[in-house]
Amino acid sequence: MATSDPSTKSIPLQITEDEAAVYDRQIRLWGLEAQQRMRNATILVVRLRGVATEAIKNIVLAGIGKLVLVDGDLVAEEDLGAGFFFRDDDVGKKKAEAAKARIESLNPLVTVETISAAPALEGDALDALVRDVDMVCVTDSDRETLIRVNGACRRSQKPFYAGGTYGLLGYIFCDLLTHDYIAPDRTASKDTAKNVKYTTTYCRLRAALGHRWTGLTRRQTRELNPAATFVILALWEYQAQHKGVLPHDAGEAAVLEQMANTLLSQADVNKQAMPSIPKELVETMAVTASHEMSPVCAVVGGMLAQDMLKALAARESPIVNFFVFDGHTGGGTVCRMNIP
Repeated sequence: MATSDPSTKSIPLQITEDEAAVYDRQIRLWGLEAQQRMRNATILVVRLRGVATEAIKNIVLAGIGKLVLVDGDLVAEEDLGAGFFFRDDDVGKKKAEAAKARIESLNPLVTVETISAAPALEGDALDALVRDVDMVCVTDSDRETLIRVNGACRRSQKPFYAGGTYGLLGYIFCDLLTHDYIAPDRTASKDTAKNVKYTTTYCRLRAALGHRWTGLTRRQTRELNPAATFVILALWEYQAQHKGVLPHDAGEAAVLEQMANTLLSQADVNKQAMPSIPKELVETMAVTASHEMSPVCAVVGGMLAQDMLKALAARESPIVNFFVFDGHTGGGTVCRMNIP
């Protein structure tokens, strides 16, 4: 996993006896070396909505070294549902500042820095911000923002995560560059199994979006639940054509359906398995995509945090590379988008 230039980082901190006692259960699970990597990691999280709230809770409790939270928005009444870092009297305040004390209270061993200025995510400021962290996670953002931040991560060789929800649908995408990890030998028998090193080479989001589903059987295609995936991709396209706004009523269903079916056709999805996107799904998403649902945020945010920690620990394979959660079925699938 890529890390910052050693010349720009202080000497790694060693876990103290008191910290070892706090993280005892995790050290037994991951090992001391993995916990040490988490302890020295600085993670940048962009945008504090339901998914980020759940992810932040988990990575802070797990014992990362520093959290940098960037969000220039104000707390709105609708944020009080899935945003459990907020209270009624926070409405109208800057999100990052309102949440800071409650995040810190989860684990006093973690340093929390907040940035409420939107220009921090533009141009040279974005590159400088990314250079000073070890991992970047952008949540609930439009496609172009994700591509732009992913590009900055590529320039600085920093792992990148994205995640979000649209009503009952949610996703996680990751670009971990060239990622090494330790996992049980897949080729050995149970009696001779041992841990070995694996390497996965990821692609950036822009390349992943060009993935073609050519050659998959009907069964393989259905198992990947392409309807949920292409509705999410269509929502990104809708945002791109509507200045970042999501559909919010049934009147937009026809437009969203056309976008989803166009993307489905361009990706050469097996027509026997999925001739078109189900109208019912599109109609539901046209009405609900702009709303957060706490249970979906909890599932997606929890999995996002788990995968980020897994990548930091370099234990077991992280997501490769696009995960979709479908709240209609309660299940999730992982598609290797433009990764052999």
